[in-house]
Amino acid sequence: GALLVSERIDREELCGALSPCSLSFEIVVENPLELYSGAVEIQDINDNDPVFPSSQARLEISESVAAGARFPLESAQDPDVGINSLQTYQLSANSHFALDVQTRVDGSKYAELVLEKELDREEQRELNLILTALDGGSPPRSAQVQIHIDVVDANDNVPVFNQSTYKASVRENTPSGTLVARISAYDLDDGPNGDIVYSFSSHTPAKVRELFALDSATGELRVKGQLDYEETKLYEIYLQAKDKGVVPGVAHCKVLVEVVDVNDNTPEVTVTSVYSPVPEDAAPGTVVALLSVTDLDSHDNGLVSDVNDNTPKTSQDSYDVYVLENNVPGIPILNVSATDPDLGRNAHLSYTLLQGDPTVGHIFSINRENGTLYLLTSLDHEDQVEFRMMVQVQDSGSPPLATNVSVSVFVTDLNDNAPTVLYPHPNTTTTTYTDVVAPGTPAGHMVTKVVAVDADAGYNAWISYTLLQATDPSLFSVGLHNGEIVTARQLREDDAPQHTLVILLKDHGEPVLSASATVSISVAEMVKEVLTDLTDVAPANDPRRHVTFYLILAVILVSAAFFITMLSVGIFKCYKWRQSKELFNSSRSTLYRTPGPFHHIDAVRGGLTPPNFYHQVYLTTDSRQSDLLCKKPFTSSPLGSRQSTMRNGEPGPYHQITGTAKQLPTPAE
Repeated sequence: GALLVSERIDREELCGALSPCSLSFEIVVENPLELYSGAVEIQDINDNDPVFPSSQARLEISESVAAGARFPLESAQDPDVGINSLQTYQLSANSHFALDVQTRVDGSKYAELVLEKELDREEQRELNLILTALDGGSPPRSAQVQIHIDVVDANDNVPVFNQSTYKASVRENTPSGTLVARISAYDLDDGPNGDIVYSFSSHTPAKVRELFALDSATGELRVKGQLDYEETKLYEIYLQAKDKGVVPGVAHCKVLVEVVDVNDNTPEVTVTSVYSPVPEDAAPGTVVALLSVTDLDSHDNGLVSDVNDNTPKTSQDSYDVYVLENNVPGIPILNVSATDPDLGRNAHLSYTLLQGDPTVGHIFSINRENGTLYLLTSLDHEDQVEFRMMVQVQDSGSPPLATNVSVSVFVTDLNDNAPTVLYPHPNTTTTTYTDVVAPGTPAGHMVTKVVAVDADAGYNAWISYTLLQATDPSLFSVGLHNGEIVTARQLREDDAPQHTLVILLKDHGEPVLSASATVSISVAEMVKEVLTDLTDVAPANDPRRHVTFYLILAVILVSAAFFITMLSVGIFKCYKWRQSKELFNSSRSTLYRTPGPFHHIDAVRGGLTPPNFYHQVYLTTDSRQSDLLCKKPFTSSPLGSRQSTMRNGEPGPYHQITGTAKQLPTPAE
């Protein structure tokens, strides 16, 4: 009597949407024979997903639609019944639409889109939303459809010019078709609503329409007629841009066209007679006629032409420029300004840096057009303090006129150098400086002095000395400004035999730079004690002792060579002195005789003295004892023999001989 399922049961196939779904049957029982009727109710399970008619829906909504408008959506189908059937819809998040789910009379659900915020096609051309259908199963089944919304354009934007006023200039007598200006407008709408047509405004004068033409598609304004500066100097043209919508939007702009003068008019001379006829006895300066010259052109085109008769004038004759050292390369440091009262090319100025010093061209550069002087490299006050150069300002006339301006660049100092210690030597690894002071030395005695320099200048180079560390701070003091180390009190027997002082050296710059010096002082009676102490302190095996030996040997050899050289020079001097003395004694006995060929200078041949004079010079090794003997003139001197003698023994170039001169007495005296 068991009732079995013979094949798979599908409720949706058997009953569709009918609920409840039941199957009727009859059972026959034999012995005794009986007939029974029965029914089987098929219960629904959530075995079907909701299904949309298509996977994508497309809507077109005008941007002019007001908020609150409703747009029905296609419904999804779910063959399940009861709680397993379609229960609700969900919409993806967005800023314009909301979803309203409605229930029909038969209990089925459908959804509508509700516009909450007005659309703007110029802001967003399209929207993509996702609609989800959910049933009531556990877990629920769902289906999705993509909703694509095209925002249809409405003519809600007027054209806009990129500028309200355009300015242009055009020369008079410009040929027809020359481009004057190009106006441009844009419209955010699409299609005909965004197509722009350019035209003259309705109140544009007919004269302007005759002289100018406007392209309706490109907005190009071109010359159409003959422009004349003498007739109209400025045209004010009003233009408009209009779209092609049903109710077109319109925008307006203004174009100012300046007509540039061309020298197309000759001067006109008008003569007005004042005194005619002119009598022959008219006095000079009598006014005969008045002449007036007019030219319809403007500015330079209407004046008498210029002559380059003015040199450029600078605001000052010289410039002093102060530049901090360590500057950034390429900075401008000066602008040389000049003016020229001439006109046109005669007033066009150019600036040139004259290359007097070759280094100036590598350090400085000047702009040829505006006279700006640039510094090409970084300067160092310690390298060079001052630069002098000449700038030439020249016009473009023919011939050109120029003016020179002197420029002095002073490099001001920065505190970029720390003090340098000269004594004691800062490299204490190779040399030990020890100063000695005797025991019992009174207070105020100068023991040694720290010597230092600062490469900076002025206040930056002032050095102050301070005692930073000391073995006994009460024993020594250092001069603040001179670096002298003096005893602060009298030395006692119980004072330490060795003292090490650390001196701090600071300059007065900003920021302050400093250095330090270490001074060693020994308290001892004799230098021998100090040397003994230093020997004790010195390392046992000094690799530099060989170098010291060779240095001492070199000093001995140099001293010996010097001694031998000096001895040789002394012997040579004595020999020369003896020889000159013998010459002097022999020459005194022959004072009034004709001088020998090698002891006299013939001044006659040189044209320096009259022919009846000659000079005799005596030289010794000591210039203070040299005698210049001048003889009195006499006529009986055998000049011929002296001249021939000089020719035979021609001396070399003449030399200037210095010494004390004294005149010898004449033979009569």
